[in-house]
Amino acid sequence: MPDMGLVAVDYDLGLPAWAPPPVEPATNRLNAAKIELGRRLFYDVRLSADETKSCASCHRQELAFTDGLAISPGVTGDFTPRNSMSLANVAYAPVLTWGNPLLHTLEQQALVPLLGQEPVELGMAGRDPQMVEKLSADPVYRDLFPEAFPDMKGEISLATVVRALSAFQRTLISLSSSYDQYRYEDNIDVMSDAAIRGEALFFSEKFECHHCHNNLNMNDSIVHARAPHPEIAFHNTGLYNLDGKGAYPAHNIGIAELTGRAEDMGRFRVPTLRNVAVTAPYMHDGSIATLDEVLDHYAAGGRTVTSGPNAGVGSNNPLKSSFVPGFEITLEERADLLAFLKTLTDDKFLTNPNYSDPWK
Repeated sequence: MPDMGLVAVDYDLGLPAWAPPPVEPATNRLNAAKIELGRRLFYDVRLSADETKSCASCHRQELAFTDGLAISPGVTGDFTPRNSMSLANVAYAPVLTWGNPLLHTLEQQALVPLLGQEPVELGMAGRDPQMVEKLSADPVYRDLFPEAFPDMKGEISLATVVRALSAFQRTLISLSSSYDQYRYEDNIDVMSDAAIRGEALFFSEKFECHHCHNNLNMNDSIVHARAPHPEIAFHNTGLYNLDGKGAYPAHNIGIAELTGRAEDMGRFRVPTLRNVAVTAPYMHDGSIATLDEVLDHYAAGGRTVTSGPNAGVGSNNPLKSSFVPGFEITLEERADLLAFLKTLTDDKFLTNPNYSDPWK
């Protein structure tokens, strides 16, 4: 990861004492007005070409800022190739999206849905003058932009819109689940016996889950103020094996699309498991509907697709991660693992009014 001029967040995010502060660009420090501005922009359909969609269209708070769809439609009817990722604790992510090792900051990433054309999402490429005109006509924005960006004289522009959106997203902190209370705050009463057994299974060598879901964000890519360096990883889980040599569907081949390396075929970033019970469907393309089916996939050591253009035996994928060997699982173990995963739901996060739509 290159030096992006990142510094520790010193704004009060309400973090528990055990949690390290995330980082932010030195050129875009948090302040209250910028966060409120970003929240309004996040829910504002004027950031789309036809004023029908906003960032929140694909990132709904009650779904941990996912959208419940396998893939998501943009303003032209184009669909994203990948499932909408949760924004929970996105401030701790050293790379953004499923399969782009080059996107290191939220400021960079925000330009993708705004301006991207393959696929078109919000459809604002070449339309930022119209966007600025619309935002400038709103008295709420005429007040908020100067408060948020005094160093830029309250400029209303694509640059300040992106900075404000990024600031709001850095406040989306989810660290209040039952599991957090149990593991980090010594509240032993919030976990059932089944969930406690499930935790032991999750972190066992039999099931291997913890190898890719092991930090405060329950994945294996993280950056924060106490870390000596960012941790970044991408994995192939054997979801596909079209040709017996490890091929994935042509439009969705993981970081190999950017690296050009054959060994990167099917390698994607591991998503957070926080709030995983409300973020179905699963995997990078939303092709697995339930957590039960996710367990089936990993128990088999890779998915078998029996028919159609994507047919293949994923467990035989030669590019598959060694952390997906397959395992036997009893009905009781399955129930315990599911009970544990449900303790990662943070109801406070899903209902926090500071993250909700301010236009309602």
